[in-house]
Amino acid sequence: MNKAERLKRSKDPQVTERFGGRLPPGQVLTEKFPILTVGEVPSYDLDKWDFQMTVAGNKPLVYSYKDLMELQQSKVICDIHCVTRWSKFDNEFEGVLVKDLLDGLEIPEDIRYVMVHGDYDYTANLTLQDLLAEDAILAHSYNGKPLTEKHGYPFRLVIPHLYFWKSVKWIRGFEFKMSDTPGFWEQNGFHDEGDPFKEQRFSDESEVMEEDKWKEKDFDY
Repeated sequence: MNKAERLKRSKDPQVTERFGGRLPPGQVLTEKFPILTVGEVPSYDLDKWDFQMTVAGNKPLVYSYKDLMELQQSKVICDIHCVTRWSKFDNEFEGVLVKDLLDGLEIPEDIRYVMVHGDYDYTANLTLQDLLAEDAILAHSYNGKPLTEKHGYPFRLVIPHLYFWKSVKWIRGFEFKMSDTPGFWEQNGFHDEGDPFKEQRFSDESEVMEEDKWKEKDFDY
């Protein structure tokens, strides 16, 4: 049974109104940062690592690790919500705000979608509007320390207002598109949009998510 199937097989926890509306329905608050990874954790030679942005099939714009580190650096403090039902408040991520990275990039008006690419051919689809959120960030550090390898070193995307599978670890690029195409988990039954406050976990709304499997995961923060 694959992960998407296992996550469908459990009773939905009771919705809570605690924490001033910060905790989405069906979520459990934790102070840990669980590690959820499919496949091996990559290692990198940062002199060879790159990040690419492609607009509608044109020649990619390529950044080295050094290029990104020389851009304006910012910090975002945000809550994060994993589709496996854990949430963690007040996380500090440091890196390059996506809106700063895209500043000056000419994106045609008919571009509405983005495919986010990570290593091992991982993908997640977003709307351009979601990617341009004020707190969307390409993060290299977490709570004042470099990201660990298992959490996405050297860079991961963080989109705080969506379920955390959209915040791609080991990110390698943005592909700007005119049409929407499902990413890895979206092809395996997860919701196309992933809004935690609407509980957009699965494309089939009758499915539910396991309550506590995330508690079995390792964590390094």
